[in-house]
Amino acid sequence: MQEYIWETAEEIILDVAKRLRNVRRRRKISQEELSRLSGVSYGSIKRFESTGQISFLSLTKLAMALGCRDEIKDLFTSVVYLGIEEVRREGNLR
Repeated sequence: MQEYIWETAEEIILDVAKRLRNVRRRRKISQEELSRLSGVSYGSIKRFESTGQISFLSLTKLAMALGCRDEIKDLFTSVVYLGIEEVRREGNLR
């Protein structure tokens, strides 16, 4: 039997913020330095790491500055088809 894990959107974004913070720390980059490298304000980085709130554009800039460009580019690339109808619909969308 499959077990379902229910997470809120807030829990997911906080987890993403924590992972990005961990990458920043592993690379020994301060929030101020990341701001300079990415063009995202220091305040936005600080807020993101504590609340998870950030624009997608700023998140993308942070990921690129940390060398995680592919993490953003690969979003939604491995979504499993729920059935043959989805495959057919996608074929018609191209």
